[in-house]
Amino acid sequence: MTQVAEPVKPDEIQAIPVRHPGRWLAAGLIVLFLAAVAKSMATNSRFQWSVVGDYFFTSRVLRGLLLTLELTATSMAIGIALGVLLAVMRLSPNPLVSGASWLYIWFFRGTPVLVQILFWFNIAALYPRIGIGLPFGPTVAHLNATSLITPFVAGMLALGLNEGAYMAEIVRAGIISVDEGQTEAAQALGMSRLLTMRRIVLPQAMRVIIPPTGNETISMLKTTSLVSVIAVTELTYTVQLIYSVNYETIPLLIVASIWYLIVTTVLSVGQHFLEQHFGRGASRSLPATMRRNLLSFHG
Repeated sequence: MTQVAEPVKPDEIQAIPVRHPGRWLAAGLIVLFLAAVAKSMATNSRFQWSVVGDYFFTSRVLRGLLLTLELTATSMAIGIALGVLLAVMRLSPNPLVSGASWLYIWFFRGTPVLVQILFWFNIAALYPRIGIGLPFGPTVAHLNATSLITPFVAGMLALGLNEGAYMAEIVRAGIISVDEGQTEAAQALGMSRLLTMRRIVLPQAMRVIIPPTGNETISMLKTTSLVSVIAVTELTYTVQLIYSVNYETIPLLIVASIWYLIVTTVLSVGQHFLEQHFGRGASRSLPATMRRNLLSFHG
């Protein structure tokens, strides 16, 4: 009786990780550069970090920060509401409605926001009194434009109306990213166009709309500094007023920069969680965060 030879067990594969010396070299250079910058900022007495600490939590700076946040929130609210309306109008089959939306977007995207701020600030030169009533009909009341359009209101209108043009294109891109079959199915069920837009299209379009809207909000936070030209005491103008008296220009600008960075970071974190919420089920995996990238970094 012949014996059957036992099968020879193959040797285990010795997996050798791929080396990436270029990654380590780049990381080392970045660390050295950041360390040099940190050392320079810490040892350079001209930064005057003690002055930065003295003014960082002063009441005037905090009031300016609060006004900046109010201006950002109100302007973005106007921009988002107007952007949704203009996007729906732009996609309307009625040429007059879509043409009016296109004209608005063309005008406000084509003129600088600083010019628009100055225009609204000086609107009383064109319309000293603003009438409230029916078009081509009786006027119910007259308002003084100078008292009605304060510097804050002028800045809010300029930023909000300008943002509406950009948000319209963002919302329109989100709407057209939704498959047309969704709209056709809703219409087959007897839903009106506006109801379809509100309940079917816009909720799905949010996955595309949220990321650029978050970027626009962060951009709006920084754009509010432009209203300093019309003497709105937001964060930038507040520190300008302070250093025009004590001549501590650099430390006060650092104070403003740090506050902008703090608020921008908070907004970025909020944007990240919103993207996670509306992106569920849209992809197999969510984009990796910086923390995940650092943990997964290896040679």
